[in-house]
Amino acid sequence: MSLSVQIHVDEKAFQIDATKKVVLKEIELVIKEGDFLTVIGPSGCGKSTLLKIIAGLDSEYRGVVDINGRQITKPAITQGFIFQEHRLFPWLTVEENIATDLNLKDSNVRQKVDEMIEIVRLKGYEKAYPSEISGGMSQRVAIARALIRDPEVLLLDEPFGALDAFTRQHLQDVLIDIWQKKKITMVLVTHDIDESIYLGTDIAILRANPGQLQKLIHVGLAYPRSRTDSSFQYIRQQVLKEFEKTDTANFKDGEGI
Repeated sequence: MSLSVQIHVDEKAFQIDATKKVVLKEIELVIKEGDFLTVIGPSGCGKSTLLKIIAGLDSEYRGVVDINGRQITKPAITQGFIFQEHRLFPWLTVEENIATDLNLKDSNVRQKVDEMIEIVRLKGYEKAYPSEISGGMSQRVAIARALIRDPEVLLLDEPFGALDAFTRQHLQDVLIDIWQKKKITMVLVTHDIDESIYLGTDIAILRANPGQLQKLIHVGLAYPRSRTDSSFQYIRQQVLKEFEKTDTANFKDGEGI
């Protein structure tokens, strides 16, 4: 497989009054085409900032991000981005939100929208408005809206963080199904250790102050995965040991970061 995403961030800093706050420093990551990278770390380690840099939403840093030989300097449809909030247009139906600025009367667009509705399991809700569907369903609409533009990489910033545990686990399975069907490269930021293992082919663990790559762990477990399997728990212990090294052991086991 050809390399999909190459990330080199020398430094990302914010100016707070007269003080320079370094958020990310010396981050080197290579993500292969079709991989599913999950990024985890303590609050304030720069996970979301790193995702925005990959998306081209933040260009004020020293370094370079390259996707399939193209340097990323601004947002583009090739970098799909999913926020924690679905950000749907309340006056548009599910199918209209997925299409957004595309013409649903175009047969090709209609076919792609129907395909996306099938993939994200929203058949029968095409004409529903955001107020008429659940938060989990709304997030699936947001994912479909990003996927319909055929991005080279899909970036997800804690997309399930505001959902209940049952809905969250269901959407994790939906996301794996989408990833396997579309064969798209994905990068997902999360606070949840189990989620990072359940979804990811690889886990990037960041430490804070400044945000740096602590460890890159290859998961190596077949899909579908079981959280109760000994192999899953072995990876979990590896991740927890890395957090102990970063002096972030103030979180409670099982509650995420």
